[in-house]
Amino acid sequence: MLTKLPNVLTFSRIAAIPVLIGLIFVDSYLCNWLALGVYTLACVTDFLDGHVARALEQQSRVGRFLDPMADKLLVASVLLVLVGVDRINGLAILPALVILCRELLVSGLREFLAEVRVSVPVSRLAKWKTVLQMVAIGFLVVGSSGPDLIGFAPRDIGVIGLWVAATLTLITGYDYLRAGLKHMTRADTAAK
Repeated sequence: MLTKLPNVLTFSRIAAIPVLIGLIFVDSYLCNWLALGVYTLACVTDFLDGHVARALEQQSRVGRFLDPMADKLLVASVLLVLVGVDRINGLAILPALVILCRELLVSGLREFLAEVRVSVPVSRLAKWKTVLQMVAIGFLVVGSSGPDLIGFAPRDIGVIGLWVAATLTLITGYDYLRAGLKHMTRADTAAK
């Protein structure tokens, strides 16, 4: 069973998405906190599955494909639903859009680089971006059910975090794109 644990963690993150979305749509005090709990567990599985896979030396092709896909499905689904239920609105839609576009760009870039057998490692800044993004989205998930912290409503904290995460997203997205373009031009040159 331990040999399949990383994939189980990844699949559980994907399975949590419809539950999380349903709880956000209900939008009650209890459901907002339950949604935060489900979201937090999904984020914990994101952290754990990579560590467990490396510790058990169980890194697989399926895991390398599904883990980033599960992350993108979770983030994209939650951001889109939060826009749909008006917890992200106005100018706050811009950082959400930046985050979604970067996820698509990096996915496409990684697919191309895999074809030319090049791996671009995740930078430390990208890991910090992910943590900040997860925390910001957590504040938006709990919404008005959460307490005010140092004079800020949870939504305000979430939106500020989203802007900071989007800024880091632009920086890390540019780093990935620059690295990818270098390999693309090499591939074009080699093909001639």
